[in-house]
Amino acid sequence: MRRALLLAGRVGLGGVFLYAAYTKLRQPWTLLAVSIDSYRMLPEWAVLALARTLPWLELGIGILLVAGYRLRTATLAASALLALFFGVMLRAFFQGLGIDCGCFGVGEGLSARTLARDGLLVLVSIFLTVAAFRQRTGSRATTRLGI
Repeated sequence: MRRALLLAGRVGLGGVFLYAAYTKLRQPWTLLAVSIDSYRMLPEWAVLALARTLPWLELGIGILLVAGYRLRTATLAASALLALFFGVMLRAFFQGLGIDCGCFGVGEGLSARTLARDGLLVLVSIFLTVAAFRQRTGSRATTRLGI
């Protein structure tokens, strides 16, 4: 049962990352740059660099999670990225910024609902990271099946 939950969590989280990358890569990167800039945290050069690279980073993390490859690295990267996103979103929400969250491309406003969803994703990711680091090194069968 535990392995099935870990597998479902890993593939589900990987699917979220793949979908986020897909929606962002389908749109011009400048739209993502506008969403990132609306948080009012980064200089213009960083906004542009992040808008061009973030979808590819999400794609890479998603592929690693779904494939079950390099799980310690993938889950740690997913947790760090989601925690950073969540912190930035909380800051913007409590500042009263009525902005587009940018989570899945353009068109989703920052709300309590998006915060709840992203908070849940952070918890799942942290759980998977802990499980990946508790796993014995060199245990190929369990790494491929679950985590």
